[in-house]
Amino acid sequence: MNVLFEEDGAFKTGSILADNDSSLQVETSTGKRVKLKAANVLLRFNALAAGELIPRAEAEAEGMETDFLWEMCGEDEFAFTDFASEYFGHAPSAMEATAVLLKLFASPIHFHRKGRGRFRKAPPEILAAALAGAEKKRLQQEQVERMKTELVSGTLPAEFAPMLQQLLYKPDRNRLEAKALEAAEAESGLSAARLLLKAGALGSSHELHLGRFLFEYFPDGTEFPALPIPALSENLPTANVRAFSIDDASTTEIDDAFSLAPRAAGGWTIGIHIAAPGLGIRPGCPIDAVARRRLSTVYMPGNKITMLPDAVVAAYTLGEGQARPALSLYVEVNADYSIAGHYSRIERVPVAANLRHHDIEPLFNEASLETGLPDAPWMRELQTLWEFATVLEAGRGKPSANQNQLDFNFSVDWTLQSPDGPGVVCIEQRRRGSPLDKLVAELMILVNSTWGRLLLDAGLPAIYRIQAGGRVRMSTAAGPHEGLGVDNYAWSSSPLRRYVDLCNQWQLISLLRGEEAIFPAGGAELGAAMNDFDVTYNAYNEFQRHMERYWCLRWLRQDGLHETSARVLRENILRCEAVPLVFKLHSLPASVASGERVQLAIERIDLIDLELRGKYLASLPPLATPTDGTDGEEETGPLT
Repeated sequence: MNVLFEEDGAFKTGSILADNDSSLQVETSTGKRVKLKAANVLLRFNALAAGELIPRAEAEAEGMETDFLWEMCGEDEFAFTDFASEYFGHAPSAMEATAVLLKLFASPIHFHRKGRGRFRKAPPEILAAALAGAEKKRLQQEQVERMKTELVSGTLPAEFAPMLQQLLYKPDRNRLEAKALEAAEAESGLSAARLLLKAGALGSSHELHLGRFLFEYFPDGTEFPALPIPALSENLPTANVRAFSIDDASTTEIDDAFSLAPRAAGGWTIGIHIAAPGLGIRPGCPIDAVARRRLSTVYMPGNKITMLPDAVVAAYTLGEGQARPALSLYVEVNADYSIAGHYSRIERVPVAANLRHHDIEPLFNEASLETGLPDAPWMRELQTLWEFATVLEAGRGKPSANQNQLDFNFSVDWTLQSPDGPGVVCIEQRRRGSPLDKLVAELMILVNSTWGRLLLDAGLPAIYRIQAGGRVRMSTAAGPHEGLGVDNYAWSSSPLRRYVDLCNQWQLISLLRGEEAIFPAGGAELGAAMNDFDVTYNAYNEFQRHMERYWCLRWLRQDGLHETSARVLRENILRCEAVPLVFKLHSLPASVASGERVQLAIERIDLIDLELRGKYLASLPPLATPTDGTDGEEETGPLT
């Protein structure tokens, strides 16, 4: 005797080995022995071998029409064997009954299961809704299949265009487009980014990386809304100085400038002038709302996203030939460069020149300071400020910059095209700790620590940068900055570029004017701004590092380099010597120690995953002058 039974949602057959009334021992056609409850048996038969029943029943079921079966059965619940009798008009054979069972089971929309071997026809309204749903699902699956096929073949489906960023950076897996993209990834073995690049959805790999950042932090775009430009204060006194700034060629947000005037008692009055957008941008105004949302200017090679609209920057930047609102710290300096006193003012500062590093450094550098400065404008002022900065550095007991550290300056010429997309990058090395670096860094440390102390002594809360035990954090309570060797350090020198500096500037303006503080002691707003800034600023810096890595790889590709040199940082982690790129080299021999230099072959550069794959070639002799190419901001670097 053979039996038909259901196990794990599938119908199976077997031969009875033992029948104990309530249970059976059965051997299936595959030779497996199972124990069944008698109640689980759907059919007993002898006419066919156990392995023949289901194949023959499946062939019979193919000729049955589901709609006809639904029409002919009654409204009541029924057993499949009873319905098979009605369908065939006689007592059904095991094969015929099984064929009906298989057809009913395969049509859950038309027939609802009510128990083992029992069914009930779906009511007409439920059937109609289910059939409509099934048809919709079928059409959707066809649409997914079509989009998948187009993607795999390198064509962008029309449905993708309005939602490219969402598909790339935050796909909704319930959407058909996302399902098609996943299916295309599985079939092609390519990632979503590579498929969309192949289909022409993205202009370049650069667009992919920039788009991810913009999608998260600038979902509404980087353009500013139409905003009224705050009027410049007309009643400010004009300082009797000729100020000058020192910046890179690409700097447009010129926050700081310097001036120098002789004192009657000997020595000099040194002015450190900080742009004062806080005079026009007041808390709660529309421009403040934008700055509060952005919190900082975003920097990246070849581009930046400013915290403030261009028109506001242009109104307050310390541009050459302009007299602009500023907060000025005047430091009375004796002839031996000791500080006799200081005072602060709100005023207009005439800016005589915007000096640029690339113009000044060939004239003002370590060599020219030793051999004699050339007869050129601003040389004497720069020398005096540098000598003052040297004394300040010695007094702090901390160097303002790591003399052996290299900075890398990125510039991108967007008018040129490379095989990897728009833009050709130039990466230049520049050693930290030049006289200009020291001059600017020390004066910025002086102004930020002096104004931090001023606010602290006045009992006004401010935002401080604290370093203790090697850990850097921000706080609304003053604390020492061990890395800089100062008792407190309140970022105040970049109000055009950082929101915390703008907040501190509002506090300083209130103090100097004798007005009620914008942020009173015990209030929550300043702390909230600080916390939001800290998170956002770190994210912006991480994005900058990400894009610098991207452009380092672009630089290696565009120059067609097949080999390069690198220094071992630890184990198989290396840093390229030509550009600030850290990568893994799995082929590095275990005998090569940290700090050693090696030559490697460049085997592959991936601009999507931002990876370099190389092969160790040889060890190199050490450099005559060791360098540390550490990238990223350091607390002991120039903090402007």
